[in-house]
Amino acid sequence: MTKFILILSILAIIKIETLEEGENMLNDTIAAISTAIGEGGIGIVRMSGDDSLNILSKIFKSPKDKDIKKIKSYTMHYGFIIDPETNETIDEVIVSYMKAPNTYTREDIVEINCHGGVVAVRRVLATVLNNGARLAEPGEFTKRAFLNGRIDLSQAEAVIDLIRAKTDDSMSIAVNQLKGKLSEKIESLMDRLLGALAHIEATVDFPEDDVDELVINKLNNNLKSLVEEIDYLIKNAETGKILREGLRTTIVGKPNVGKSSLLNALLQEKRAIVTDIPGTTRDVIEEYINIEGIPIILVDTAGIRKTVDVVEKIGVEKSKEYLENADLIIFMVDASRPLEGEDFEIIDLIKHKNVIVVANKVDLPQKIDFNLLKENFSIIVKASVKAEHGIDAIKEKIVDLVYQGKVTTKNDVLVTNIRHKDTLIKAKEIIQKGIETLNSGLPLDLASIELKDGYLKLGEITGDTVAEDIIDRIFCDFCIGK
Repeated sequence: MTKFILILSILAIIKIETLEEGENMLNDTIAAISTAIGEGGIGIVRMSGDDSLNILSKIFKSPKDKDIKKIKSYTMHYGFIIDPETNETIDEVIVSYMKAPNTYTREDIVEINCHGGVVAVRRVLATVLNNGARLAEPGEFTKRAFLNGRIDLSQAEAVIDLIRAKTDDSMSIAVNQLKGKLSEKIESLMDRLLGALAHIEATVDFPEDDVDELVINKLNNNLKSLVEEIDYLIKNAETGKILREGLRTTIVGKPNVGKSSLLNALLQEKRAIVTDIPGTTRDVIEEYINIEGIPIILVDTAGIRKTVDVVEKIGVEKSKEYLENADLIIFMVDASRPLEGEDFEIIDLIKHKNVIVVANKVDLPQKIDFNLLKENFSIIVKASVKAEHGIDAIKEKIVDLVYQGKVTTKNDVLVTNIRHKDTLIKAKEIIQKGIETLNSGLPLDLASIELKDGYLKLGEITGDTVAEDIIDRIFCDFCIGK
């Protein structure tokens, strides 16, 4: 079992090195504004570190002259923030103190609740910084929570997902990840992989025993089952990404087919100008809507046609650019007219993408050839946007595409992060190579090397085996103060 013990030792060293690299940043006390900048009832300045209470004692004055250093953990106290150099009163505040290790960062934390507004909260922060604290880097409070072992890396990433959640569903997924649902799943996969490694190493350590075919088959079945679970997470990652970031949906069509009317109908407000004059929309209009928990970034584009109008021409080019980056395209056609050259030009641009065709104006005599549309697209909705007919059907098709016909629940483990998805794909490829080696007749040592690499790759999701530069890159996306 010496090689297996060596593997465990390497994993432990990687974890220790990751934590040691973060020790330098944990030796000082950090501070930042933790509420949004702007007018509001309350603004919060947060400190974290061993010197938090000491710094507060320099700048806080209690009306009853309480010794702030003697306050109990998880209590709040009324008073004033004072500039110790000038004795000027900065603001009337309520301060709270939370003693390590039962805090967000597992360090002493002080929060100063002052009046909201740009000037008040910034002056309080400046006073804190002038008396011994350092301005926190983006995401440094959560980074300390990770480095101090309160949360793992996937939970830390869930914090920013929770802040940016646009719908109840995306918030529920972030909460589940913050509670450790994804971590539990990844750790379960890692434990099973570790069990396979132990089995292989035990077999290698006793070469006098023939490797039973039943043992190989059992390892094969366990590893293939593990790969299937990883594959399931990967396949659902696209849905998770959409719920996290939003579905970029572009409405496209030639002029005067009803694109702006559809935008207004989906938004349930008159956002775009609607006229009978072709080419009314000359620029891109972008709005956000929520369809059954799915965040939709809805884009109304200029009608695609050949034009000599300089402004409209720019709009048409921008429309084509948005088509390239769209997750979903709603292609609108006029059912009361035959398909024309401009329609076919658009079809050539989008026929290989995710498309919902909306045949508008079905309340009028229909002249369109639906067979021509069916040759290129599988989803066609007949609608009369003006009569508000077919709008719900469009929404249903969007939901079906996102969930791929499967019912999801808020308790599902969904991968929402592109880093997690890429890591799972690489881990799957590595483990599959290990399975191939296992069945090739080559020495089992070679299979154990690949499976160990797969284990290390999975550990990058939770942070057990992740490099410092990846950690830094993750937390730089956070806002200062979180």
